[in-house]
Amino acid sequence: MIDRYGRDIRYLRLSVTELCNLRCRYCMPADGVCKKAHDEMLTEDEMICAVRAAASLGITKLRITGGEPLVKKNIVSICSRASEVPGIREICLTTNGTRLPELALPLRHAGVRRVNISLDTLDAEKYRRITRRGELTQAVDGIHAALYAGFEKIKLNAVLIGGFNDDEIPELAELTRLYPLDVRFIELMPMVEGAGFGPEAYIPCTAVLDRLPELEALPPDGGVAKLYRLPGAKGSVGLISPVSAHFCAACNRIRLTADGRLKPCLHSGDEVSLKGLDYDAMVETLRLAILSKPAWHGELDRNHMSRAGRGMNQIGG
Repeated sequence: MIDRYGRDIRYLRLSVTELCNLRCRYCMPADGVCKKAHDEMLTEDEMICAVRAAASLGITKLRITGGEPLVKKNIVSICSRASEVPGIREICLTTNGTRLPELALPLRHAGVRRVNISLDTLDAEKYRRITRRGELTQAVDGIHAALYAGFEKIKLNAVLIGGFNDDEIPELAELTRLYPLDVRFIELMPMVEGAGFGPEAYIPCTAVLDRLPELEALPPDGGVAKLYRLPGAKGSVGLISPVSAHFCAACNRIRLTADGRLKPCLHSGDEVSLKGLDYDAMVETLRLAILSKPAWHGELDRNHMSRAGRGMNQIGG
């Protein structure tokens, strides 16, 4: 479906839970979030109905997110049913990877084609610090499980944080030489008040180019990342810059939260509920929401917090 600004909206990010087994500082509070009542959240049937409604309007790509989607007990069933929806050509999933050792193969068999795994550091102590409770070995085991399962594409997402992991840019990028996977450096977005990040944390993705002058530019692949490759590497290095060089004019996505709130723009507080609607009402609500998608997300930098109104774990990472 074409929105008011000529963008072809084909991508739905569906959050299946607000809960997570980690507490990443840029994503959620240290104490986690208050667990909502079961009847406040989308049921599996409502999620699949929403996917069907979105597909009827031209959505072809579905990304399953959270929170951490793999803590959802029925995650394999959700992915399997979504993969059978007519019109959905690609099921992707974003995860911290810690539960992939037991779930990678079931998810691959359920129709998940691609996985993005969060990995901000290769230092065990820093991993515990940024996640507040995680162990690096769990994430690494998850990456190896994903490689073994044979997903069509595996990406490692590293949020670029000045003074924390910018010294690891070469080491993280080196993973693309060692393994058939991609590494994406993503600018830190000002989402969470009081997360402990100073002004120095918000650095542009161009810092990657400064540290890796040997990177060779690649043609775009239709996504939002600017792509590069290290000489001889098996995978690519991508730079995603929602702050320093926003890509709103090419944004083709909408988001649906685990409690059923549809967000046409990540950084806008505007939401509309799909919870409790039947199929026809979902189609019409989705259509109107796509037509209300703003031209851009407004000022977003270290001095201008996101107006999303929620943390990333409540929206869908």
